[in-house]
Amino acid sequence: MFNDEDLIELSHPKYWDGRYRSEQRVTQNGIQPVLDSYEWFRSFEQLRPFFENNLPPSSSGCHILHLGCGNSNLTADLYALGYTNQTSIDFSQVVIDAMMTKYSDLETRWGVMDVRELQLPDGSVDVAIDKGTLDAMIHGSLWDPPADVQSNVGKYVDEVARVLKPGGQWLYITYRQPHFMKPLLERKDSWDFAVKTLGDSQGTGEFDYFGFIMKRHEASNTS
Repeated sequence: MFNDEDLIELSHPKYWDGRYRSEQRVTQNGIQPVLDSYEWFRSFEQLRPFFENNLPPSSSGCHILHLGCGNSNLTADLYALGYTNQTSIDFSQVVIDAMMTKYSDLETRWGVMDVRELQLPDGSVDVAIDKGTLDAMIHGSLWDPPADVQSNVGKYVDEVARVLKPGGQWLYITYRQPHFMKPLLERKDSWDFAVKTLGDSQGTGEFDYFGFIMKRHEASNTS
């Protein structure tokens, strides 16, 4: 169980570099360490209907940006469905190195990048996906978020708005209640805002998750 001090550490790459190093295992040949996959906030199969309802057809060649990809299989899962134009970023050099090795057969892009300062051109992304990254920036009371939470989240959200193409979408999956997250995510000058409840359709007894859909206005300022 994380205390508030631990939660603050989640927004720093040093914590994740150490965590990913500790989770690597040595293969039988003893040459290349391997990082097994881990899925925050449900598996791909559980979330597949949400993605199918909100992603453009794979034939469109849409550019998908994974914001804080971690050691999730999501890049590979979408690639298998024909989404080959993907960029997967994380601010942990350790996890990006591991993922580039693990998925060297995929013709996608991997990069070390902080979501609060995306090294990407304006309007260059069709779909941005976050499954747990924004949540790692949050600690303290959501009724009155601490200054560092407001700053980190604000920078992140503004960067996503900047890199999305007109008509592009940001898909954010979380367990956090919409009434807490809406004030942090709303940008009325940038996108329309919708939330879908991702219920426990498989009867596993899990609590509901939420899929936030921010669709960039077709014509708006990127500032």
